[in-house]
Amino acid sequence: MASTMRDKDAELIRAEILELTARYARVVHSAPKKAVVFRPGETNVPYAGRLFDEEEVTAGVSSMLDFWLTLGAEGSAFEDELARYLGVRRCILTNSGSSANLLALAALTSHRLPKERRLRHGDEVITTAAGFPTTVAPILQVGAVPVFIDGVPGHGNAAVEHLERAYDPAKTRAVILAHALGNPFKLEEVLAFCRRHDLWLIEDNCDALGSSYSMPLEVARNLDLSHLLQRAELNRDMPQVLPRLEQGLLVAHTGSWGDLSTQSFYPPHHITMGEGGAVNVVENELLGSCVESFRDWGRDCWCPSGQDNTCARRFDRQLGTLPHGYDHKYTYSHLGYNLKPLDIQAAIGRVQLRKIEAFTTARKANWAYLRSRLREVEGIFEFTLPTHASAWRAGEFIWDDSGCRADCSWFGFMVTVRPGAGFSRNTLARHLDAQRIASRMFFGGNLVRQPAFVRLGQERPDAFRIVGPLAGADAIMERSLFLGTYPGLTSAMLEYVADTLVAFAEKGNQP
Repeated sequence: MASTMRDKDAELIRAEILELTARYARVVHSAPKKAVVFRPGETNVPYAGRLFDEEEVTAGVSSMLDFWLTLGAEGSAFEDELARYLGVRRCILTNSGSSANLLALAALTSHRLPKERRLRHGDEVITTAAGFPTTVAPILQVGAVPVFIDGVPGHGNAAVEHLERAYDPAKTRAVILAHALGNPFKLEEVLAFCRRHDLWLIEDNCDALGSSYSMPLEVARNLDLSHLLQRAELNRDMPQVLPRLEQGLLVAHTGSWGDLSTQSFYPPHHITMGEGGAVNVVENELLGSCVESFRDWGRDCWCPSGQDNTCARRFDRQLGTLPHGYDHKYTYSHLGYNLKPLDIQAAIGRVQLRKIEAFTTARKANWAYLRSRLREVEGIFEFTLPTHASAWRAGEFIWDDSGCRADCSWFGFMVTVRPGAGFSRNTLARHLDAQRIASRMFFGGNLVRQPAFVRLGQERPDAFRIVGPLAGADAIMERSLFLGTYPGLTSAMLEYVADTLVAFAEKGNQP
């Protein structure tokens, strides 16, 4: 009886705490936002930021009251929900998108993989020079050699026509590419290349949660995308769920086409759990067990925290030269890390994931508004087009004849200063900064020009390989920046951004 009374009291107290938490969040977090009046030139226009309300705050406090702390029930639920949303077999949470890339590359080094496909010291991984450094750093961190191909000016995705030039049959084992600013890279061509040469494909999907890609069914069958086709068949009665079949096309989220993909939940990204990320296992569960082992100290055991002996052989294994029956929970098959997030983060992430469709809709609308408003300065600025689009006219994209399409959940709005504009990208960036409009360069620009890679090239000339002059990556580095499209931008902010760009384009090149 005493225990029952105590449980009821605890539940009542918990309910009161959470109600007060919701009230607090409405007063402290929601009310000030509604009270802010946007003043052009005085109020900051951020390029990205957290977008949350009382639900996320309450979810975090609720998890904290349980005080489980390390990854637990909320983490398992978030992994399942994210996997269903993306249309992949499994998601494995980690503490950042950078760690997700490290784990994805590390998994390819596992002794559990077929010898002929295993990534070994000195093997090569093809990537692009234009992008974020932690897409590339893990290649070096696992002892492999990055091979840099060029980026395409205007949107930053890899110049996939250079893939064959980068390929070395004796050394190439994998490709890792990011979907730049939410714009899918040419998945059809990259997948065809990987199939021809039996290579692993890792999609860095950190900037593209909510984006999708489509290709003709015949192409999908030729690329042996049976896992996506089968899932699409199962989704026939759920047209809002991806992957799906639509008018002779296979449509699927980015992050579900390769072998592994990665996510980041850092605050500027499409959803946030503070710090955090995930490795998405598209189909091959063997890769999933390798990722999980590397994430969890390198251990052989797969029991979740707080659970023991789920294999029923905890004290009945012979591994390495350990004594027979050595505790499976303390048996290590890889030289791993500890890269788990906290359960409280997963609780927040679950709420954010429920809002992803609304966030994606807002990102698309914000991008479309800026693109429409800036059509009068197309001769001065180049603007990103979705992959496979050749032009934008009257609010519509003109598509190439590949049959493939990209539907972008835009991470940012790329602006590239055309040659002959009469001013530089840096001049534009300084002007935007003076007008309180935040902008960002396209991450590391041409990465091989970054101090870390310059020094590495001097000390170890064979540490990486470059294919071609990388003129496109240089152009992105020198002439491009991006602005915000995130859902927290108001219509007044977007109008001010557009007005500022148009005015600068018309007057910024004058003495």
